[in-house]
Amino acid sequence: MVSQTLHADLQPQLSQDLIKIMEQRLSAIEHRSTYLQGVLNQPEASPAEYARANRELRKLHSSTDLINELRTKQKEIMGLKLLMAESEEEKEMQVMVNEELDQAIEEERRLQNLLLKSLLPKDDADERDCILEVRAGTGGEEASLFAMDIFKMYERYSLKKGWKFEVVDLTESDVRGYKEASAAISGARVYGKLKFESGIHRVQRVPVTEKSGRIHTSAVSVAILPQADEVDVQLRNEDLRIDTYRSGGSGGQHANTTNSAVRITHIPTGMTVSIQDERSQHMNKAKALKVLCAKLYEIERCRLQKYRSKLRSAQIGSGDRSERIRTYNFPQGRVTDHRVGITHHSINDVMVGENLDLFIDALLLQQEMDAIASFSSSH
Repeated sequence: MVSQTLHADLQPQLSQDLIKIMEQRLSAIEHRSTYLQGVLNQPEASPAEYARANRELRKLHSSTDLINELRTKQKEIMGLKLLMAESEEEKEMQVMVNEELDQAIEEERRLQNLLLKSLLPKDDADERDCILEVRAGTGGEEASLFAMDIFKMYERYSLKKGWKFEVVDLTESDVRGYKEASAAISGARVYGKLKFESGIHRVQRVPVTEKSGRIHTSAVSVAILPQADEVDVQLRNEDLRIDTYRSGGSGGQHANTTNSAVRITHIPTGMTVSIQDERSQHMNKAKALKVLCAKLYEIERCRLQKYRSKLRSAQIGSGDRSERIRTYNFPQGRVTDHRVGITHHSINDVMVGENLDLFIDALLLQQEMDAIASFSSSH
C-alpha cells in the first residue's frame, strides 16, 4: 500500500508554451546541423574545422534523428486532418481516418517527450559506477545495527538489479553491527539510479538491547559517490603518502601478523582513506585508491556545480549528507521519504531490497519535472 502513486510510464501532454519553447530549440538544432553538414561538404575546410564539425554533428545525431521522425509524423497529421475535412460526408472514411489521427497524435506526443528529455541538462556522472558509504550516526550500538541493515538492503537491491556489489571495507561495532561500511557498485547507470540515496536515514524501533520495550530513534548517514579513476582526478605519486600497518582484528584467528592494512593520505587536501578488509596489502591499496579517487572527483564535481550555480533542486533535496531524507518506522511498518512525500507500508519488503524503486523512481521523476520547469523558465 502506497500513500502516493506516480505514473512515470504515461505520455504526459506537454503544454503549448513548453512546445513553443522546445520548437525554438529544435529549429536551432536543425539550422546548426545544416550548417555543420555544409562545413563537411566544403573541400576547402581545414582538417581541424572538419574534425570539429564532425564531432559536433555526432553529438547532435540522436536529436536530429528524432526531429526528422517528429517532422514526418507532423506532416502525416496535417495530411490526415486535410483528409478529414475533405471526407465530411463519408462516415466510414471519417471513423478510419480519425483512428489513424489519434494514433499519429499519440506518436507525436511520444516523440516530443523524448526530444524534451534529450534537451534537458545531463549529469555525465549518471553513467558511472558508484561508491556506497554507510556510517552509524546518533543512537550508539543500535545505529550500528541499522547501518548494517541499510548496507545489506543496498546489497540485496544491487543483486536484484544484476549489478556487481563489492565490499570495500567494514568496521564492526561491539554488537556486530557496522560503525562504517563501504562498497563499490558496478552496472548500467548505477550512480544515476542511486544518487538521491545520499543523506540521513532515520530509524524508529525497539532495539534488541532494550529490555523495557521503549522505541529508540537512531540515524545512519549514506553517501553515494560516482566512481572515478586516476585519469579523472590526475593523482600524482608525489601527492600521496602511503602507510601500511597491521589490521586490527578481534584477536585469535583474526589477528593479522603482516602489515596488510593500507592508509593513503592525499597531501594537498589532507584526505585519508584506510582499508584493512583484504589479507593482501596490494588489494587494500587498490581499494583505497578507488575510494580516494571517488572522493576527490566528488569534491571537484561539487565545486563545478556550485560554480555553475545549478545545484540539485530544493524539492528533491541538496543531496547533502546532513539532510534527513527517509524514516524507517518499524512499529508502524512504514517507510516515508520526506522529499517526495511517499510512504510505503511494507517495511520488510524495503529492507530486503524490494520496492526501493518506488522511492528511487519518484525522485528521478521529480528531478525530471524540476528540470522541465527550469527549462521553461530559463527560455
